[in-house]
Amino acid sequence: MTTAENAHNNGSLPLDVEIGALQGGTADLAQYAGRVVLVVNVASKCGLTPQYSGLERLHERYAERGFTVLGVPCNQFMGQEPGSADEIAEFCSATYGVTFPMTEKVDVNGEDRHPLYDRLTGFADAEGHSGDIRWNFEKFLIGRDGKVAARFSPQTEPESPEVVAAVEEHLAG
Repeated sequence: MTTAENAHNNGSLPLDVEIGALQGGTADLAQYAGRVVLVVNVASKCGLTPQYSGLERLHERYAERGFTVLGVPCNQFMGQEPGSADEIAEFCSATYGVTFPMTEKVDVNGEDRHPLYDRLTGFADAEGHSGDIRWNFEKFLIGRDGKVAARFSPQTEPESPEVVAAVEEHLAG
C-alpha cells in the first residue's frame, strides 16, 4: 500500500497539512474547514491553462455558499509552470482575473510529492484512476467534512456538468 493509499484509508484529512501561500507565509488550509474546496494543480503555460477562467467563474459563483477553489502551482509536467511566485500571481491576475487562493509551487508526484498530494492521490476518479497526478489541472473536490469527495481528470472542464453537480451536492449536504 502506498503512502497516499494509507493516508486516504486512515482518514487523514487533506487540509490538515501545512503548505505555503504563493506569495509567502502560510496558506492556512485550516481556514477552509467546513467549506467545500476544489484543489487543482495549475500551470501557466499548458494547453489546459484556459481552465483558469472556468475555475474563477466556479469560485465566484459558489463562494458565498461556502466554496473555494485552491490553486496549487506545479512545474512537473514539461516545465509548464516555470515562473516565480510573483510571475505566477501576475499572470493569473492579469490574464484570467484569478481571485481564488493559490499555494506555493510544489511537486504533486514523485519522491518530493507534497503531503497535501499524498493525501489526495489515493482517491480514485470515476474511471478508477488513483495514484499519480496525470497532468496539470487534475481536480479534487473536498467536502465540508474535510474528506476527498471526488476526483476529476485534467481534461474535465471546471464548469462541466459533473463538476458542477458534485459541488452543488456537497454545498447542499
